[in-house]
Amino acid sequence: MPATTTVVSASLSQGPEVLWSDPEERLAFVRPGPSKRVTPFQFKVYDLCAQIPAGYFSTYKCISDALMSSPRAVGQALRNNPFAPLPVPCHRVLASNFYLGGFYGDWGCGKVLDKRSLLQSEDLHFDQDDFLLAEQRSARLFSAFKVPE
Repeated sequence: MPATTTVVSASLSQGPEVLWSDPEERLAFVRPGPSKRVTPFQFKVYDLCAQIPAGYFSTYKCISDALMSSPRAVGQALRNNPFAPLPVPCHRVLASNFYLGGFYGDWGCGKVLDKRSLLQSEDLHFDQDDFLLAEQRSARLFSAFKVPE
C-alpha cells in the first residue's frame, strides 16, 4: 500500500511543499526554533488537523478519539505545531464545549485573539464569552477524519 503524503513546510519562511511520505523523513525532521524532533504522535495529530477544511472546526476530543488518545495530548501536540497556521491549521480546533480554547500555548488571552480572528475570517463566529455560536456547532463540526495506518 502506498504511503500517505502530508503537505508541510520545511521552512516557515517558504511556501508549503509536499514532504514526508516516508516515515524516515518524518523522524529526521527537526522543528524550527527549539530544535526538537517532531514525534510520531505529533505527526499523527498534524495529519488529522490538516484535514479540517476552511470554514469548519473540530475539537481536541474528536481528534483524540480518532487517535485513541487524550484531548490533552492532542492539545500539547498542537501547542508545538511548527506548521501553523497552514498547512496544519490548529486554529480550527476548539474545546469540546465549543469554547475558543488555546492557541500557541496561550489559553483565554493574548494570542487567542489571533485564533478568533483567523476563525472569523473563515466565517466561524463566537459570542462575547468566546463560545462558537450555537447555529454553527453541528453544521460546521468536522469529524470525518481519515486516520493513516
